[in-house]
Amino acid sequence: MIDLGKLYCGGTSTGDGLRYGTKSGHDCHGNSPHAVQKSASERRPIVVWNTTRTCNLKCVHCYTDSENKKYENELNTKEALKLIDELADFGIPSLLFSGGEPLVREDLFTLLEYASKKRVRPVISTNGTLIDRATALRIKDSGVVYVGISLDGMEDTNDHFRGVKGAFTRTMAGFDNCRAAGQRVGLRLTLTKHNYKDLHRIFDFIEKEEISRACFYHLVYSGRGENMFKDDLSHEESRTAMDIMLERTSDYFRRGLDKNILTVDNHADGAYIYLKMKEKGMEEAEETYSLLKWNGGAANSIGVGIGNIDFHGNVHPDQFWQDYSFGNVRDRNFGEIWMDEGDELMHGLKHKSEFIKGRCSLCKFREICNGSMRVRGFRTYGDPWAPDPQCYLTDEEIGLDDEKIEYLEKTGQSFEIPGELKGR
Repeated sequence: MIDLGKLYCGGTSTGDGLRYGTKSGHDCHGNSPHAVQKSASERRPIVVWNTTRTCNLKCVHCYTDSENKKYENELNTKEALKLIDELADFGIPSLLFSGGEPLVREDLFTLLEYASKKRVRPVISTNGTLIDRATALRIKDSGVVYVGISLDGMEDTNDHFRGVKGAFTRTMAGFDNCRAAGQRVGLRLTLTKHNYKDLHRIFDFIEKEEISRACFYHLVYSGRGENMFKDDLSHEESRTAMDIMLERTSDYFRRGLDKNILTVDNHADGAYIYLKMKEKGMEEAEETYSLLKWNGGAANSIGVGIGNIDFHGNVHPDQFWQDYSFGNVRDRNFGEIWMDEGDELMHGLKHKSEFIKGRCSLCKFREICNGSMRVRGFRTYGDPWAPDPQCYLTDEEIGLDDEKIEYLEKTGQSFEIPGELKGR
């Protein structure tokens, strides 16, 4: 995650320690990170657990290709409780209950309460449409530390993407019910051509509805979103979106509004923020760079700081890479699976900087990005170490001169960016 308020505006949030090694509640600029970054062998992942594939909506970009029907062979309650025991023993910092739609799972509150009891901080990722007042109170009482509710634009755009008329109204009712229950909650939005032009309206909406946290996700090609180049932002549109988000986040801070605005799934955003700060002559730019360097970008994300377990117990690099499994928790302890570098992909993910190719390998921002999303490189080029096609920084910005371009061509590392992303 790239925290715009933290990096661009000098703000703070509850995730500062995990993301940037700084204490929440203190201005980051001028202070050195207080924590020591853990190595891949020491770090424990935030686990995204697809507790069920069943979903009451039919989103066009759903990475699990879920529908409103019963799926067989999902982990039962006994298996799920055993899994939580294993995750607690392994020392993961948080368990994100996802789906499908996790709230359709009948034993969800039993699992949430157990995770909280075992000090595995439970988080829910939901479409929000099933959260009435009673459900919101149960979520709060179960010890859930945060609820992320997905929205994909204003009403018509959201309902089109969610595949159900009236989803927007029901989602916002769920959001309001969480706030009324005193539950910490925020919105999650996936950026596409269908909603990025509405960003100003979305930020107006965030202010009007007094939404304190919003995460803007870059599209990842998986599930029903696997062939969505046509709906993904072009590089120029990504830059425009970032400019709007930085402008509006800065405006919030200038007016003293407490808003936590983040982008997710594209570490190029961090380098772009740094370049913008340098362009504007902001003296805090180098401190922001040091925070990004501590974070490490993709070096500490997929396969290290983020992992996934699906509905059947298969362990994956992340939730978008469910066509590759490292093993199943029914057969082997999660911790053993996760730390086993005998798997070639797992070894590579834990040592990404040694394997990334193309323009990513020669980028001057390599230490703060480290190739961004490996699964996007794999989906686009069939190579998990190929560059992320969603990097919207220019060759000039990343220090790729004619000599380096010639080297990439000679060594077979000149990966062509899809025309849709180039904007043609």
